Amino acid sequence: MDVGTMINTLQDPMGIPFYPILFQVLMVITFALHIMFVNFAIGTISLSVYAYLKGGEYWRQLSKSMARAATSSISMAILLGVAPLLFVQVIYDPFWYVSNTLSAAWVIGFILILMTAYSLTYVFYLKRDSKSNSFAIFGIIAFAFFIFAGVIMHALGYQLLQPEKWLDWYVRGNTADTSGVSLHAFQLSRFLHFIVPSFAMAGILLMLYAWYFKDRNDKDKEYLQWAGKMGANMAFVFTAIQAAVGFWWLLSLPSEFRFFLDPFFLIGAGLGIVLLVYLYSARKDPVRYAVPGILLAFLTILGMSYTRESLRMKYLGRFDYSIFNYKLNLDYGSTLLFLSTFVVGLVIAGYLLSVAYKSGKTAGEYVPTPSMNRWGKVSIALLLIWIAIVAGLGIAISVKNYL
Repeated sequence: MDVGTMINTLQDPMGIPFYPILFQVLMVITFALHIMFVNFAIGTISLSVYAYLKGGEYWRQLSKSMARAATSSISMAILLGVAPLLFVQVIYDPFWYVSNTLSAAWVIGFILILMTAYSLTYVFYLKRDSKSNSFAIFGIIAFAFFIFAGVIMHALGYQLLQPEKWLDWYVRGNTADTSGVSLHAFQLSRFLHFIVPSFAMAGILLMLYAWYFKDRNDKDKEYLQWAGKMGANMAFVFTAIQAAVGFWWLLSLPSEFRFFLDPFFLIGAGLGIVLLVYLYSARKDPVRYAVPGILLAFLTILGMSYTRESLRMKYLGRFDYSIFNYKLNLDYGSTLLFLSTFVVGLVIAGYLLSVAYKSGKTAGEYVPTPSMNRWGKVSIALLLIWIAIVAGLGIAISVKNYL
């Protein structure tokens, strides 16, 4: 049996419930949102530790703010990471499940590593007022664990792309390796392409930080100006480094791909160049450039996410695999339930983020407007309706199957 036949045999015989293009587009969009908050999390925890060790009034104040931002970013990264993971399992299930099985111990360990890193981040956050530098060790270990978690996910994603090596990884001599304790594939340029932007995004976040609090009378204007300037410089320098890493990765790709001619790569690279030029200009007035900067940064991340998906299709196309050839078993009911869940989640998450945004802009007690109160009531109602529908369907199907 050749590799292509094996892969198609491993597909779910029931097929997928809707046209694969929908899952692919949603996968790319949600992955872009997920990786943006991953970058925020890694960038803010590292900056918070650095500022904590640096000492001084401004640095310690920055450390406190970045530690708080890190906890929020980690929560959002985890929340937004569920959707792209599910989409990968739907349209790339033979690759994802085999890769996970080959390194099963690390798949399980990933959860424990992530939980430990998250817990240590909170310990560092709660100890942020301490004058002793010894508490920085919690932040340093948390950062190291987050990087290690990134290594695991990188390896799983890279192993997915190399089905021709699966048998060699699984069979050692005359013995099958069922331990799952090995990570079989790692590419430094690819890994750094996901990690280096963390420090650029932390810089853009500092620009937003200065913009967000500029109208608060209880905030030190000189401190905000200092933070914004530093953020703009960080964003520019690390975006330039990221561009160099990106081309390093490009040169490491199989030559037969001719990926430098791929339309998605050209769009992604073009957006990256525009962002670099924009951040160069942003150094003169970080506050004014902050909001367009984060929008352009997300657009660039989205472009790069589509580029990544195009590259994955080239890798897997070598084995005559295409998600568009997946057996289709249309199920409008489950698809509608899924999409409505997605929309309800957006409404509720949007409300929570809006409350957080508006309350932070207010120096004193935040009093929600009538429209915000209505949004809150709608969110609660939608959640209750969703729970009733999902629970009702579960009970009805269980009873039907029992009878």
